[in-house]
Amino acid sequence: MKIILLEGSPNKHGSSNMLAEHFKRGAEEAGHSVEIIDTAHADIHPCTGCIHCGYEGPCVQKDDVGQIRKKILDADMLVFVTPLYYYGMSAQLKTMIDRFCAFNSSIQRRHMKSVLLTAAWNSDDWTFEALEAHYKTLVRYLNLQDMGMVLGYGCGTPSMTERSAFPKQAYLLGKRLK
Repeated sequence: MKIILLEGSPNKHGSSNMLAEHFKRGAEEAGHSVEIIDTAHADIHPCTGCIHCGYEGPCVQKDDVGQIRKKILDADMLVFVTPLYYYGMSAQLKTMIDRFCAFNSSIQRRHMKSVLLTAAWNSDDWTFEALEAHYKTLVRYLNLQDMGMVLGYGCGTPSMTERSAFPKQAYLLGKRLK
């Protein structure tokens, strides 16, 4: 299986990225091909809503979304990796999702699998519940098959995350993929 990890953390060595590395190691050990796309540092602009692309054709914006779109459509699974903020996932990952939702019918026909990996210092249940609800809505909208999630409560620093059970959960989630 070809897996794309869409990392949205502006901190390249943050807790959510650590979870992604553990997931990647497990998935690769299970024989899957994994590519990480750093959406937080990619050149991604908000959709101008010009409808030039007809929601399926090329976008008139000159950024990295076209290349990322090709990789997404060639993949069998999407893994959304984000730190948790009070308003949900990272803004750059949200922008990327908004842009690829414009070509949603191409993804909906694929019946791709998906996973959510997140970590946050804040352990307020409502913030995790909000992110989980948004993720499940995205899964339904894009006709993805949810393969699970790791919600790293109380993981504000990589050292806190490493001492928790969450890296092992991410590793095992990647390892058990079929």
